[in-house]
Amino acid sequence: MTCRHCGTEIAEKALICYKCGAATTEAKYAPAASPRRGLPISLILSILAVALLAAAATYVGRTPDGETPRLFTWIIVAIAVVIVGLRAYARRR
Repeated sequence: MTCRHCGTEIAEKALICYKCGAATTEAKYAPAASPRRGLPISLILSILAVALLAAAATYVGRTPDGETPRLFTWIIVAIAVVIVGLRAYARRR
């Protein structure tokens, strides 16, 4: 039998060509198509968190120096931690 890709003479029972690596037969099964999903929830939450941080930065930029409430600062830190946590979780999957 000859390889249909490169024309090399190969054994009758060969599964692939030893010279070029092409398959000698067609695939019996087609790979299953993965279902198309929308945006991952972690990406949506990250975008929302970044938007909240941008709004907070605008608020802080408009307040006089030294008047940012402590609670507001902790909320900003919490949002930043959530962003980092979501990105780390998304990379592990």
